[in-house]
Amino acid sequence: MENQRDQQVKKGAKFAFGSFFVFMLLHQTDKLLIGPLQSQIMETFKINYTQWGLINTAALVVGAVCYPIWGWLYDHYARPKLLALASLIWGCTTWLNAIAPTYPVFLMTRASTGIDDSSYPGIYSLISDYFPPKKRGKMYGFLQVAQPLGYLVGMVLATILGALWGWRNIFYLTGSCGVLVAIVIFFFVKDQPRGAAEPELDGVQDLDKKFKFSWKTVGLLFKKKSLIVLMLQGFVGVFPWQVITYYIFAYLEKSRGYSGVQQLITMVPAIVLMAAGYPGGRHPRGTGSSRRLPRAA
Repeated sequence: MENQRDQQVKKGAKFAFGSFFVFMLLHQTDKLLIGPLQSQIMETFKINYTQWGLINTAALVVGAVCYPIWGWLYDHYARPKLLALASLIWGCTTWLNAIAPTYPVFLMTRASTGIDDSSYPGIYSLISDYFPPKKRGKMYGFLQVAQPLGYLVGMVLATILGALWGWRNIFYLTGSCGVLVAIVIFFFVKDQPRGAAEPELDGVQDLDKKFKFSWKTVGLLFKKKSLIVLMLQGFVGVFPWQVITYYIFAYLEKSRGYSGVQQLITMVPAIVLMAAGYPGGRHPRGTGSSRRLPRAA
């Protein structure tokens, strides 16, 4: 009976991981697609670089505001259902983006895409309850690979199909992917009790009822100097990445005169090396404590 239950858990974990990998891959494709399509979109609405910057800034601001909201929801409700909702929002807001007739409407609909951009904490939270600490680092590493690969897929779509289909049709395609992924996650990915994969909590019953969100615990996190340093490093480190994401293709096209193929040749090696770094940089012992505490009574 115990082995059968373990097999069911492992099967569910693999399916959940695969679903989340596809979610992040296609979502990043959709999110970062706007960079390679910059010239087409600017030409459609006859906008300048300042107006283009507002488009990207609006989505980032909405995403930043929604991070704590998603976090609160994940702590109180079923995470797979919320992730399915995020995927549905992704699909619908991208469709609205595609039909926007004017720049002001496009600006508003693009800002709304930031809602689902901040939904990733639920994925990491659920993965941590599916996989034990010794495997968690590996799973996080391979899950992160989806992000640069999504960027790569977005580049290919924009470069090869952008001229043939137009940016609106590509948005219809990626938006439809969001709706399909939402259906899969909603019906087939199962939630797990909080802390279910922690060795220290092995044998504890009704985990969800024993642990609640605590503002006091959150406050204690900010007393950890190493965490503050990591946050500062992440804050500064994101600046060059945003420039590359949203402006590099227009620069290569207009300032350097690169063709679509030359842009791909320039960017693909950097994206591939970035993707390789995620699983390669994981700690061999995984994430979390390496010492197993006695089983809980």
